[in-house]
Amino acid sequence: MQFTALQIASLLNGQIEGDATVTVTKLSKIEEGIPGSISFLSNPLYTQYLYGTQASIVIINNSFVLTAPVTATLVRVESAENAFAKLLEMYNAVKLNKKGISKLCFIADSATVGSDIYAGEFAFVGEYAIIGNNVKIYPQVYIGDNAVIGDNTTLFAGVKIYSETHIGKNCIIHSGTVIGSDGFRFNPEADNKKVPQIGNVVIEDDVEIGANCAIDRATLGSTILRKGVKFDNLIHIAHNVEIGENTYFAAHGVVAGSTKVGKNCMFSGQVGLVGHLNVADNTIVTAQSGISKSITKSGGVYMGSPAFDANKYRKSYIHFRNLDDLAQRVNKIEKQQKSSEVKEG
Repeated sequence: MQFTALQIASLLNGQIEGDATVTVTKLSKIEEGIPGSISFLSNPLYTQYLYGTQASIVIINNSFVLTAPVTATLVRVESAENAFAKLLEMYNAVKLNKKGISKLCFIADSATVGSDIYAGEFAFVGEYAIIGNNVKIYPQVYIGDNAVIGDNTTLFAGVKIYSETHIGKNCIIHSGTVIGSDGFRFNPEADNKKVPQIGNVVIEDDVEIGANCAIDRATLGSTILRKGVKFDNLIHIAHNVEIGENTYFAAHGVVAGSTKVGKNCMFSGQVGLVGHLNVADNTIVTAQSGISKSITKSGGVYMGSPAFDANKYRKSYIHFRNLDDLAQRVNKIEKQQKSSEVKEG
C-alpha cells in the first residue's frame, strides 16, 4: 500500500507543509522513523525526535510551533493522536481484508458458508457448521461440527472451535485460543470418573478474545460470554461460567465453574475467582487478587487475596509493612517486663 502526503492530508482533513508528492508505504514510531514511513508527534516528550527523524511524513498538531528545520513533510491536523489512530484503523482494515477460499482448506459438504469469506490453508470446517458473511478463517483453524460463526467474525491462525459452539457477529479470536473444550469435572465418588460435558459455549456479538485463551463448554446448558466482552491473552473460563456485557479481563485471569460475573466489570492481571459465585455489575478488581466469596454491591473496588474493599486493604497493608517494627517493640517491652519482675523478685 502506497500513499502520498496529499492523499493522507485529504483523508485526515489536514494541511501540508513540504512535499505533497512524497510517498509512504509503512507506519513507524517517530524515534524509529525511516524513509518511506509515516509517523506522528503528540507527546511533547518526543519533540526532539521531530527534528532528526528520517520518516518521510509526520503528522503534528495545528498548534505545534517549529523551533528548527525539519526534513519530513508535515501534515497538520487538529489532533495528531486521533488522526494517527484513524490511519492505524484504516491500515489494519486493508491489511486484514482477506478474501477467497484456499484449495488446501476443507469445508464439509453439509456446512453452510456465507458470502465473501476467507479460508486459509489447512483450515477445517466440520459437518453442518454455519459460517456467516465476511468471516475470516485463517490457516490451521478448526471449526467443529454444528458450530455457528456470525458475520464479520475473524478467527486467527490456529484457533480451535469445538462442536456446537455459537459465536456471534463482529468477534475477534486470536491465535491459539480453544473454545468449547471439556470442563474440568470428575466424580470423586466413582473413582474420579470423568463427568461428560455435553453443553456448549455461546459467545455473543462484538467479543474479542486474546491469544491462548481457553473457554470450556458447559456440563449442561452453556458457558456464556455476553456482548462486548474483552479478554486479554491467557484467560481461562471454566464450565457454566457467565461473563456479563462489556466486562474486561487482563492477562492470566481465571474464573472457576458456574460463577456469574456482571456487566461492565474490570479485572486486572492474574485475578482468580472461585466457583459458584456471583459478582455484581461495575466491579473492579486489582491485579493478583483472589475473589473467594460473592460480591453483591455494585461498583466496588477490591484488592488482595482473599480480596476485600481496596481502601481498607491499603490501610491494612500499612500495618502489615510495620509488623517487623511492631514485633521488635513488643519483644523489647517483654524483655523489660521480665527484667523488672526479676528485680522485684
